[in-house]
Amino acid sequence: MKSIQESHLYQEIHQQPVVIERLVTEPQASIQSLAAEINARKIHHIFIAARGTSDNAGRYAKYILGAFNQMDVSLATPSLFTVYNQPPNLSDSLVLGISQSGKSPDIVSVLREGHRQGALTAAITNTPESDLGKAARIVLDLQAGEEISLAATKTYTAQLTTLALLSTALSGSDSSRQELKTLPEKLGTIFNAEDAISALAERYRYMSHCVVIGRGFNYASAFEFSLKLKELTYSIAEPYSSADFLHGPVALVDRGFPVFVLAPSGKMGPQMMDLVQEVQKRQAEVVIISDHPTILGMADNKLVLPVGIPEWLSPIAAIIPGQMFAMHLAHTRGFEVDQPRGLNKVTETW
Repeated sequence: MKSIQESHLYQEIHQQPVVIERLVTEPQASIQSLAAEINARKIHHIFIAARGTSDNAGRYAKYILGAFNQMDVSLATPSLFTVYNQPPNLSDSLVLGISQSGKSPDIVSVLREGHRQGALTAAITNTPESDLGKAARIVLDLQAGEEISLAATKTYTAQLTTLALLSTALSGSDSSRQELKTLPEKLGTIFNAEDAISALAERYRYMSHCVVIGRGFNYASAFEFSLKLKELTYSIAEPYSSADFLHGPVALVDRGFPVFVLAPSGKMGPQMMDLVQEVQKRQAEVVIISDHPTILGMADNKLVLPVGIPEWLSPIAAIIPGQMFAMHLAHTRGFEVDQPRGLNKVTETW
């Protein structure tokens, strides 16, 4: 088996600060164009079509565009378009497709129906010439470079960054622009902890089940981290918000059960600390991804984030240790990290 450093996955994870720096220092004119169209049409509803990792970017969009732009954001059910042929009314919406490849027919069908109804359509994709790009009136290019490994990493953080840029363009906030510009340098420091992440992965070599918990902006991070654990390590990893987890699924927890908690600094801190205390009463083994010293002090094991990243941008940082952990755990188990079993880079669903 080749070394982990030779894998495309390793290289693409490590390319993320450069990809994000390109996005925030050279913002595309299409982002401003889309923001101008949204404001001119007085659009307040965004209807997002996505699958897999891109669906998790949609979850982030619900928080960032809702919190800072007062948008009502919903995630599409594509089967209404492709199977039932009973689409909702989209005429007063922005219909936004998010897909690294832009090739899944069900996502494309949602944008085509939006166009037919007279809605504003846009795409966030790494492949502007794709069917999705052609179906959209405005295309936001991720500019991430070719992503070879099957597990999406740099295209996911590029999607989050693009959504953050769109939110900032809509609000016109100078402080948000400055916070975005400082992000790439801070992300680069995450890789200083790679040896610790690799060692932690060795501890969980035989883990078969776990839960991954986040809330607020990092609800999306819980879903994306759990997806990486599933597709790379073949572990059963279930994502939850801390609130939902306490409404029943907490019964899963007993001695030694792994609970991964994404808890960067922010307004969700008290709730996440309450969650950690509850699962530790049940003798869970808690791994915390955070920059907050008090929350990190509660951990059985920890992955430390750089300080100074605002909560609204923290999902871009918080997922990177999760990606690295899943990659090292897969490698520790002897799995091929670039080609998880039974998966293809482009999955076409209807």
